[in-house]
Amino acid sequence: MNNPAETVVVGQLGAVYGVKGWIKVQSFTDDQEAIFDYTPWQLVLQGKEQPVQVEEWRRHNKGLIAKLAGVEDREQAHLLTGAEIVISASLLPELPKDEFYWRDLIGMTVVNTDGYNMGVVDQLMATASNDVMVVKANSNDAFGRSERLIPFIQSQYIQKVDMENKSIVVDWPSDF
Repeated sequence: MNNPAETVVVGQLGAVYGVKGWIKVQSFTDDQEAIFDYTPWQLVLQGKEQPVQVEEWRRHNKGLIAKLAGVEDREQAHLLTGAEIVISASLLPELPKDEFYWRDLIGMTVVNTDGYNMGVVDQLMATASNDVMVVKANSNDAFGRSERLIPFIQSQYIQKVDMENKSIVVDWPSDF
């Protein structure tokens, strides 16, 4: 369940496009264009947050460009370059019980099927074949590991994700 006060970064504003206030949009959503389905946007730049409305958007080559309300020229658009696009987490769709948002997995404790505490999920990364959990090992790891890379393949390596207890059970050797 998403807490309405939580926010999620769904993209970032890039370079200006043209002279009429258009700006490039880098989308972090699975479907690139889906970023425009989430409204309202908040822009976060240098720690400051400001609401913004998208007046118009379109595809441009392999990317996206947008015209934001109140941004009428190149100079105004340039001031927004690098801003993160943030939305309320409550706007995200509920997922089926066997799917997870990466942000919900970060910080979870990872324990293998032998009961060995392998550490905490630090981040996830996409690879060509599957997603991979980067698990930051405990400071007193018996095997001297500082981190482990564990493929996030459910029913093969990921045995259980317990959202309530913030833990993940993996079928992964302690010394790997």
